[in-house]
Amino acid sequence: MDQKVMPDKQEIYKRNVIKQLYFAGELSCADLSVLTQKSVPLTARVLNELISEGAVVEKGYATSTGGRRPQMYSLKPDLLYVVSVAMDQLVTRITLLDMHNTYVGEVQLIELPLANNPDALAQLTRHLQEYIRQTGIPREKIIGVGIGMPGFVDVTKGVNHSFLKTDQGSIVSYIEAAIEIPVLIDNDSSLVALAEQKLGAAKGRQNVMVLSIGWGIGLGMILNGSLFRGHNGFAGEFSHIPLFSNNKLCSCGKSGCLETETSLLVVAEKAIKGLKEGKVSMLQGLTLDTMEQVSNAIMEAALKGDRFAIELFSETAYNIGRGVATLIHLLNPELIVLSGRGSLAGKLWMAPIQQAINEHCIPKIAENTAIEISSLGYQAEIIGGAALVMDHYDTLDTVSERPGGNLMLA
Repeated sequence: MDQKVMPDKQEIYKRNVIKQLYFAGELSCADLSVLTQKSVPLTARVLNELISEGAVVEKGYATSTGGRRPQMYSLKPDLLYVVSVAMDQLVTRITLLDMHNTYVGEVQLIELPLANNPDALAQLTRHLQEYIRQTGIPREKIIGVGIGMPGFVDVTKGVNHSFLKTDQGSIVSYIEAAIEIPVLIDNDSSLVALAEQKLGAAKGRQNVMVLSIGWGIGLGMILNGSLFRGHNGFAGEFSHIPLFSNNKLCSCGKSGCLETETSLLVVAEKAIKGLKEGKVSMLQGLTLDTMEQVSNAIMEAALKGDRFAIELFSETAYNIGRGVATLIHLLNPELIVLSGRGSLAGKLWMAPIQQAINEHCIPKIAENTAIEISSLGYQAEIIGGAALVMDHYDTLDTVSERPGGNLMLA
């Protein structure tokens, strides 16, 4: 097993500067001094070192605000890379991102069912090995791998109590032993919220609920400016609020959960049933082999004005709104962000959710809560995987015996 070493203090500060530039895009020396809580002279010296190493470039002067315009700095895009993995219960996406958070090459799609699949971790690891090999990027230029996955994820122990079981060690140690690159894992909804907080609609906000609409309805909570995980890290199981008396069995084993009336799987199942019963829709006659194809087709039809498809989303959105009303009463958020796969349906969600809030919320509590559709959309989990790695970059362990040694160029 390769030995891991922590970076020294000087490297930690360099990494912190790189991390801040990654999330902000461009910053001045004074900005970096404030964000890193170090003196301006020290920050200037580190910036000059990073410029001489080819890691940071000058981007010209900031827009004038009535004084001397500061020099702005940015990362060189190909300085380093991050591999991001976005998993749901059926499909896994793998991609490589540079320091401008731009995709390098195409996103690789893999059909990888997680339920009742004891070989899932080995399959994921093999796909990662092959993907990294095919990129042609030297391992020392890849900072780490950030993986988002459904289930009860213990980020401290690196395990998932729902999927990707391993007999020995953790998910993290299993994959790291194979690819020799640092690995970080998190719950998919938490990563969607992290993406929105760092690079999306929740940036600069203090109290935000991020709903990830997919095969379930995930929830990431930003409270007082920080991602809230709860005592054991399992907070945010929004899908499993017992909201209905429908006697429908949920994936968690209980009945009547929010998920049983709101997930994209439910929308797809209702669509298939309705078409068989003779509903008139442009969806008729389509050959759809997977639930992913069904849900995408329904969203496309709804956005084109198909009445049946719109009815399906309106009913689902109203039920999501009932759950959102509960969140508003409990947490009084300033913003609700609709993110994830389902956010591709865009404004179709808004009116029914707002109607449910109007009907089920005390007006005074709800009057200052806004609702927004994520600009990151279905890419939020991928962006979150990269953000997870970069958020830990200044203290991330390095594998000392792999080619290239430390991850930093210094």
